[in-house]
Amino acid sequence: MNITEMPVWELSRALQGKELSAVEAASAYLDEISAKEKDIGAYLTVTEEGALSTAAQVDKKRTQGEKLPPLAGVPMGIKDNICVRGVRTTCASRMLENFVPPYDAHVVERLAEHDYVLLGKTNLDEFAMGSSTENSFFQPTHNPRDLSRVPGGSSGGSAAAVAAGEAAYALGSDTGGSIRQPAAFCGVVGMKPTYGAVSRYGLVAFASSFDQIGPLTRDVRDNALVLSAIAGYDRRDSTSVDRAGGDFLSGIEAGVQGKKIALPREYFGEGIDPQVALAIEGAARRFAGLGAQVEEVSMESLPHALPAYYILSSAEASSNLARFDGVKYGFRAKGCRGVEELYLRSRSEGFGREVKRRIMLGSFVLSAGYYDAYYKKAQQVRTLIVEDFKRVFRGYDFILGPVAPTTAYRMGEKTRDPLSMYLGDVYTVPVNIAGLPALSLPCGANEDGLPIGMQLIGPAFSEGMLYQAGYAFETSAKGDA
Repeated sequence: MNITEMPVWELSRALQGKELSAVEAASAYLDEISAKEKDIGAYLTVTEEGALSTAAQVDKKRTQGEKLPPLAGVPMGIKDNICVRGVRTTCASRMLENFVPPYDAHVVERLAEHDYVLLGKTNLDEFAMGSSTENSFFQPTHNPRDLSRVPGGSSGGSAAAVAAGEAAYALGSDTGGSIRQPAAFCGVVGMKPTYGAVSRYGLVAFASSFDQIGPLTRDVRDNALVLSAIAGYDRRDSTSVDRAGGDFLSGIEAGVQGKKIALPREYFGEGIDPQVALAIEGAARRFAGLGAQVEEVSMESLPHALPAYYILSSAEASSNLARFDGVKYGFRAKGCRGVEELYLRSRSEGFGREVKRRIMLGSFVLSAGYYDAYYKKAQQVRTLIVEDFKRVFRGYDFILGPVAPTTAYRMGEKTRDPLSMYLGDVYTVPVNIAGLPALSLPCGANEDGLPIGMQLIGPAFSEGMLYQAGYAFETSAKGDA
């Protein structure tokens, strides 16, 4: 098998067995990047020299007989809103075009303990605000499955890199579906972990009570392996939970025999593509064939999640992005006469259209005359959604549903209609509102061959169970191929 087609676990085994070297693996991926990037645009920065240097160090350690972790020498990419010391981190924004962090994010520190090989920083919608990776200041990213279509967002660069064989795995961030939706559009696997399971230290904040870092991989087993490396407690993140780590590969073959699966009827309402609905219904039948009990349920709060999410996340974005004022760091407009003009022009010129739209929306809902009518009400809806999930999980092990109402749409199709693009998040945002884990994995394709993704949603800290269910489904589906 071609090196860049190997899943992480297989590549890891070959590296550990010295069937190939880390330098060979890194070189193979760098060759893929060189050949494909002009068409795909998954990366904003490629760290070729650093990747080859780190890979050589890994090979030296193995030659000396040192026992290394499974991810040692496996080439990967990191979304460009996660800080890597000494590597440009832009958030795909003019505002941070030349920002080089002086420190590593916690997930990068964890991967450094595993001797990771960084290929580069992947593209995203500016400050992770978007669902298509067309909002990047630098370039759009194209879907490797069909270059005329979007890869999803905001972690579109990470998903595209994995799908195109330009990275063995990648890290993304998920605020309202930004790992799961691009995973679905590109036909890869993405995990949005429980809020607090993975430290947000070093992740440039969009909406702090929603953001969570997670892995994108080719298959479920790879995903469990990567999450095992990055999950765990970090005292520098006040929301980090000291129970989140562990070996998520342990028991992954346990299957779903006897599990109870809820299928919310609200996921099949107006707006869903009939082919997507059929694929999810087919997934439900497959789970039933594997020994699970699938039942339809009602979750009346779900239709209210989308407006609540855009109110709350925009409010938090308005607060978090206030720091970018042209004074301390980041883009600074030239020729300003006074502080007020400096603020105004730096933010007007440094932020893109979508970011400014959300800042203005957030500032509006937080203003004195509208706080109770919008922000406070949205927080009350958030409580209802949390309670709705708790109610379902008292009777079911996990929830099955679609990731997105459609497959990947064409480039430019929704850029002039932001509300239409926002509606694409209707099935993913409830998970972030409730802080729950959700696994996105392929469950079929439409008549054009475009991937369709399903998501498995579980109670807090049930990632291990979700991987078991996802692995059982994936293995069964491969057996039919």
